[in-house]
Amino acid sequence: MNETAKSLIAYCSENGRVCPLPEKWNQLWEKLPNRARKGAGWEPPLPLILGAWNYSSGLEKMHRLSEHIEWVEKHGNLSEVEVFLRNLSENEWHHLGD
Repeated sequence: MNETAKSLIAYCSENGRVCPLPEKWNQLWEKLPNRARKGAGWEPPLPLILGAWNYSSGLEKMHRLSEHIEWVEKHGNLSEVEVFLRNLSENEWHHLGD
């Protein structure tokens, strides 16, 4: 993983951040290149929103967001995703303890 992706993952966990709130996380997922159906699911995996939101731990959400960042690093568009995430306001993030 390159330094930009590592730095972005670190940024996404600062100040108790877990992941973007569902609407923003879905917008992020739509920016990921080369998304494709794979069996009954998707590659990369869908964000943990909708029904999965209430049944996923903060750690699972953080891991899934990291997967999305790693995906975009490998498939292109990292700079757009980085700008998107760094421009979210704190109230557009889910935080530990929310």
